[in-house]
Amino acid sequence: MKNKSSLKRVLLLIKPYGFMIFMSVLCSVISVAASLLIPIFSGKAIDYMIGDGQTVFGEILKFIIIIAVTVGAACLAQYFSSALNNRVTFKICNDIRNKVNEKLHKLPVSYTDSHRTGDLVSRVTADVDSFADGLLMGFTQLFTGVLTIVAALVIMLVLNWVIALTVIILTPASIFVAKFIASHTHKYFKQQSAIRGEQTALINELIEGQKTVKAFGHEEESIEDFDEVNKRLEKAALNATFYSSLVNPSTRLINNVVYAFVALIGAFFAITGGVGMAMTVGGLSVFLNYAGQYAKPFNEISGVITELQNAFTCIERIFELLDEKEIVETDTPVNPTVKGEVELKNVAFSYEPEKPLITDLNLDVKKGQRVAIVGPTGCGKTTLINLLMRFYDTDSGEIIVDGVEIKDMTRHNLRLRYGMVLQDTWLCHGTVKENISYGKPDASDEDIVTAAKAAHAHSFIKRLPQGYDTVIIGGGANLSAGQRQLICIARAMLSLPQMLILDEATSSIDTRTELKIQSAFAVMMKGRTSFIVAHRLSTIREADVILVMRDGQVIEQGNHDELLKKGGFYANLYNSQFD
Repeated sequence: MKNKSSLKRVLLLIKPYGFMIFMSVLCSVISVAASLLIPIFSGKAIDYMIGDGQTVFGEILKFIIIIAVTVGAACLAQYFSSALNNRVTFKICNDIRNKVNEKLHKLPVSYTDSHRTGDLVSRVTADVDSFADGLLMGFTQLFTGVLTIVAALVIMLVLNWVIALTVIILTPASIFVAKFIASHTHKYFKQQSAIRGEQTALINELIEGQKTVKAFGHEEESIEDFDEVNKRLEKAALNATFYSSLVNPSTRLINNVVYAFVALIGAFFAITGGVGMAMTVGGLSVFLNYAGQYAKPFNEISGVITELQNAFTCIERIFELLDEKEIVETDTPVNPTVKGEVELKNVAFSYEPEKPLITDLNLDVKKGQRVAIVGPTGCGKTTLINLLMRFYDTDSGEIIVDGVEIKDMTRHNLRLRYGMVLQDTWLCHGTVKENISYGKPDASDEDIVTAAKAAHAHSFIKRLPQGYDTVIIGGGANLSAGQRQLICIARAMLSLPQMLILDEATSSIDTRTELKIQSAFAVMMKGRTSFIVAHRLSTIREADVILVMRDGQVIEQGNHDELLKKGGFYANLYNSQFD
């Protein structure tokens, strides 16, 4: 049932290219028809060669010319058919990749958080390529193979129905063998595709964490982990390849038996004349040609079946991704006046239902307030940011921004209000200038330089080989961690939205530069609502409100001096940094 559903969906993908498919089919018909005419012309030429002991060169030359023209027509039609099939196949694959890319942007953050990046990459790249191979082979060989079989069988029935019946009786054996083997290979291709995704994910992790692996001397263990996955992939691939490779020799053996029977019976009719079944030597040659053309597609189709098994396994993995539940936006986008007021009412959230994290959280942030969020690791600081940005939705309660519940406005409208600088820096492949202007693509060069100067990034950018036009590669592999963070800070300073989120924004920066950045942040945050997540408590002493979180709850709230006077959890945290 799953394969039938996948087939219907594949046909829907093919539907927009119906005209090209029709032209490809027409070219295939011409190619097959021309190929099937060649044995008739060659048989006639053979009969002229041996007829009455004389060779009629004029007639033979005529058939040679006809055969040459027919071969040319067949080749030309096959060329156009292949070109059209290639175009359709790769257009479909382009459509699939676009659909997957669009889907990834519509999936909730929770999906990408819970799936390995390498496996997702494998679905978009390797699985689509494998599907393309199977689809191309299906277009190129399946239709022409079936058409050749049917046409050759009809011609053989017309030429000599006795021999044709022999072929018809013996042929089903190869079909049953191919079907039996193919039905057992699907599970191996599915296993192979899944392990390949697992291997891609592992390679991705090892390359990204290469420095950590080397720093902790974990090379041997990493090699062992890779070998283990690689051996499982080898075993699955060998099983898939071995069982699928049985199809071709099995069908070829049966087809050779069919060919031998045709040759023996045809030779008998040619020598004895049979009973009303006289056959010339040229006629026998024609029949043997058709028997060969009839048998050949069975061998090709067996290979097609193998590829299609793998293709459908891969497309099912892609469809699984496309069927994932998307983010549901409100029908009517709400765009209230941007003020910067945030209120949380009885908010509860957990990543896993059985493990509550935030319960009954209440918070009221006024316009322009600087709110610092502190607490031990795992207390819910970053989770609170995820809820404010609506990367995750609350299980219960309300988050109200500028008087509107955030579930009643689109995520796009909500996120336009925030500027973010995270501890984990992310830079795209492009120039330094393009990365700074990521949140404001229409920014002028002057604005970009001004933002970079405010972030204290201008001096190091000017020292780069091409300055602001230097291309950042590998997510910033050609920059230091601190330089990457400064570019991210410049990006936030350029867009200057009404609300800011700074999540350990200066964690990779030296102390001297950090002091300068803090003063720049102070200017930037003036009049803007800001949420600051920090582990170094010395960086948030100027905050208007400090929220002290523990086990998903705000246990203390106030400014720096007030919380120190209380002598509670915050005071202990703050003083412990100087012990």
